[in-house]
Order: sequence, then C-alpha cells, then structure tokens
Amino acid sequence: MLQTTTRRRFFGGAATATLGLLMARDGAGSTAQQEASPETRLRRLGIELPPAPQPVATYVPAVVVGNMLYVAGHTPRRPDGSPGYQGKVGQDFTVEEAYEAARVSGINILSTVRNTLGTLDRVVRLVRTFGMVNAVPDFGQHPQVINGCSDLLAEVFGPDAGKGTRAAVGMGSLPFGMAVEIETFWEIRG
Repeated sequence: MLQTTTRRRFFGGAATATLGLLMARDGAGSTAQQEASPETRLRRLGIELPPAPQPVATYVPAVVVGNMLYVAGHTPRRPDGSPGYQGKVGQDFTVEEAYEAARVSGINILSTVRNTLGTLDRVVRLVRTFGMVNAVPDFGQHPQVINGCSDLLAEVFGPDAGKGTRAAVGMGSLPFGMAVEIETFWEIRG
C-alpha cells in the first residue's frame, strides 16, 4: 500500500509540475508571441504607416480571395500621393538610394495591408514578392535594390513569416518614372 501511495504522489506531483511548466510556457509563449506580433514590431521599429495609397488608374489596391491577399504594385509615393524617387537606377540613383525607394514602397504596401485587413496581425506569412526596378540597360543589382522592401518585411513579420518567394527584375520604365514598383501576395487568417 505504501508503494502505491508513493507512486501516486510521485506521478501526481510530476503531472502537476509538468502541467505547471506547460501552463507557464503557454503563458510566456502567448506574451512573447504577442510582443513579437507584426504590429508590435512595427512600433518597436518606430515606423508610423502613412494613409494607404489610393489607386492612380483603374485597379484596386488589394483583393482578398479565400485565405490569400493580393496587393497591387506599389511605388515609393509620398504620403501626399505625389511620386517619389523619380529616375533610373544606375543613372539617377545609386543602389543604396534605390534600396531606400524599395523600403518606402514596402511601407506603402504595409499601409495597404493594414487598411485592407484592419491589422497586420492577420498576416500568416508573405508568399511572394515581385519587384521591378527602373534601371539602365546594363544594371545588374536588382536583388540588392528590392532587398529594401524584403528586409523591411522580414523585420516586421519575422525571419520566417516575412520572407517568401521573390523575383527582382529590371524594367525600361515604370509609372511616373519612379525607381521601383513592388507587388506582394500574402497568406492571411480569416
């Protein structure tokens, strides 16, 4: 009888301790997860999103289909809607300046995502980025330019959810002569 009681105490105590650890981890995980949310990361980065850019032609900025969000091409427009970073990369802009143009485009994308979903926290992950660079014909550093957007998205959504497939290509021209245009596809929560 003593042996049975000892086993019950041992297993009961072990089960209680294990349950307590799981609950503590769950609680800590929830807090850590909440702290690591895209909206929280955005605040920590000190980024205040401008109003979502309005279309300049016949299209909508974003469309939700099932659990996917398709975001139209975004350029480095200024918060007032005027074009920004007008010119060709490799002629008017260095790679570093074009990287900043791609980052501004990424901020505009985030504004559209938040405007469409109500919060960035509904994003499960970035699926695809398609980056276009208005560059001189012999320019070859398109990926380094589009990293301006890709690095931003990885900072906001984390190294896993903020990276997806990607293409970075050169164009002979882009709308209003801007240096970059970027579109994205996202998996989202209902």
